[in-house]
Amino acid sequence: MVTKRFSFKKEERLCSRTITQALFANGKSFVKYPFRVVYLKTDEAGSYPAQTLISVSKRRHKRANKRNLLKRRIREAFRLNKHLIYPLLEQQNQTIAIALIYLSKEIMTFSEIEKGMIKVFEKLQHQLSEKEVNNDTNTPTTAS
Repeated sequence: MVTKRFSFKKEERLCSRTITQALFANGKSFVKYPFRVVYLKTDEAGSYPAQTLISVSKRRHKRANKRNLLKRRIREAFRLNKHLIYPLLEQQNQTIAIALIYLSKEIMTFSEIEKGMIKVFEKLQHQLSEKEVNNDTNTPTTAS
């Protein structure tokens, strides 16, 4: 029996300022409550197919302990469910940068955040596979 390793290492966190600026300048976004997701395909060759940035607004959650609680819950939901998106990225040999921005004004439970994270991964998986199909159909073919 093969066991999955659920971890969230330093290499999976988005720390690069240049990638972060490019992500918000050129990335594509969508909203799946309670998250706004911004993603961008990158050329960074790393040991992980995705780098993630997690953000909770100071305007909506004034107290640092509440922001930290939400970020811990989001990181845990990401860590436990990233297996939904990683195989597709590895299959397509892609690396992406993802920003998860928490939108809700209330502090959600872990189970609600996890359900939202699963919806995010399903939508992201659909968009990435849809673009791959569109790229395959738009390539010119020569008839012999």
